[in-house]
Amino acid sequence: MNPETKKQYRSYIPVLKTSLALGWEGEFGQRIEHHVQNADASKPVIANGQTYFAIQTRRKELEDDTGFQQLPEDQKRLMLRNELAAHSKQLAAVAKDAGVKSGLDYAIFQNHGYKGLYGGLDNKAIHQHKGLKKSQKILDHMGSTELAANLFCATQTEDKLKRENTKGKTKANQTHFEVGGKVRQTIRDLGGTMPEDLPAPDKGELSGKRTEIRH
Repeated sequence: MNPETKKQYRSYIPVLKTSLALGWEGEFGQRIEHHVQNADASKPVIANGQTYFAIQTRRKELEDDTGFQQLPEDQKRLMLRNELAAHSKQLAAVAKDAGVKSGLDYAIFQNHGYKGLYGGLDNKAIHQHKGLKKSQKILDHMGSTELAANLFCATQTEDKLKRENTKGKTKANQTHFEVGGKVRQTIRDLGGTMPEDLPAPDKGELSGKRTEIRH
């Protein structure tokens, strides 16, 4: 994100936060959200605002879901892991339509998303950062907050690829990287912890039934 885009995006933050503070049902909040969601997404500041609202909407859905909030952390993780697996299948299909054809292509595509979200770290670097064994998967060693960030990245990338009818694996890779970076920037602007700095789950690897991701 270039300095001018950062400056524009940061100018939106106080307005967006105000709309959230007034409540999503409030007229002001609805007007701001409607304006951003229906504006030209080709403009970086608008695309960032749309990502911001998408994340906040999903966060509020989880906050309002009493049943989810009452679940133990390991069950939250399993629920989000399965949801991420389902969305990752959809993302893989959309990416394939864009030109990400082979298994190697998809691995590179995924790494672009990780690099955007994790400040330059790819799958291997995240694996090493977490101190995992070669046979262990990074998604099985994430807490619910980290899984949610990856889920947001997957859903927003899928939507952007479809919305812009992206063609070519180079453009698809760049889109995944940019969306990951926007999610990361939103986390930073909200005062959240960067994904790579989130603590490892107390119970370690996920156990129980989960959906496998295949490409």
